[in-house]
Amino acid sequence: MSPTAFVFPGQGSHYVGMGKDLADAFPVARDTFRQADDILGFGLSRLCFEGPEDELRDTINQQPALLTTSIALWRVLVASGVPLQPAFVAGHSLGEYSALVVAGALDFADALRLVRERGRVMKEAGQTHPGAMAAVLGLDDETLEAVCHEATTRQGGMGVVCANYNSPGQVVISGEVAALDMAGALAKERGARRVIPLAVSIASHSPLMKEAAEAFAMSVSAVPLHAPQIPVVANVTARPLSSVADIRNEMVTQLTSPVRWTASVQYMVAQGVTLLVEVGPKDVLTGLNRRIDATLTATSIGDTAGIARFIAGGT
Repeated sequence: MSPTAFVFPGQGSHYVGMGKDLADAFPVARDTFRQADDILGFGLSRLCFEGPEDELRDTINQQPALLTTSIALWRVLVASGVPLQPAFVAGHSLGEYSALVVAGALDFADALRLVRERGRVMKEAGQTHPGAMAAVLGLDDETLEAVCHEATTRQGGMGVVCANYNSPGQVVISGEVAALDMAGALAKERGARRVIPLAVSIASHSPLMKEAAEAFAMSVSAVPLHAPQIPVVANVTARPLSSVADIRNEMVTQLTSPVRWTASVQYMVAQGVTLLVEVGPKDVLTGLNRRIDATLTATSIGDTAGIARFIAGGT
């Protein structure tokens, strides 16, 4: 197999019905969803398989649902016996927790409880400090960073920041509504092709998550962690996490820091990775990865068809 990195999606990749065909077809996947139900004490599997969509979309449910689906997919891959041999793993925002489980740094049960709590504190922060997010297309990073700084200076408060550097020319901004609206208008003036508001009320990866990060730090400090057996490329630094202390710091800092996905993929490519495999619902990261580096082979495994294709050697 070519030097390969496995990557895991974050929020927004959910859909009602995710994981159902997997649980129907593979006992190890079925057991993973049952394990999640037992650990969390409610029917997470039912929510994944049947909805309703508004409940599944709620961050407090969506986070453990995405983690469970990604880990179920990974366990099916492992059980299939196909050689995996990851050079790196990485995840986009929430997806970083799936990567940490796969790397052996975090037990699945602890990860489930942790992301459930992560969802809770983020939801609470969104209620205390409502915010907004928008995707800005067609503007370079430096110009958009200057736009955010200008909007923050003019509006005051906690302002607006670049939250997700998803691919060249696609960056998500996040912050207070007035500052974000001003940044969107300024971005269009400076040449942005489109500014697309996202259907969220939580300003992820921005200063509005400061209280959430402080609350979450208590849970992070208590969870057992291990040194990763596979290098995990971090969202905050776009470099591998090498110690338990690094992982704890990443989990907390990530809530108020941008996701440097472009830089993370570029780092893995610079280390020789030629194949990026997305493991989780939908294929959002696969599209981003192809835009980041056109020389990459990027593919996704999100259901039984994706599993079969990968096992057969197709991408």
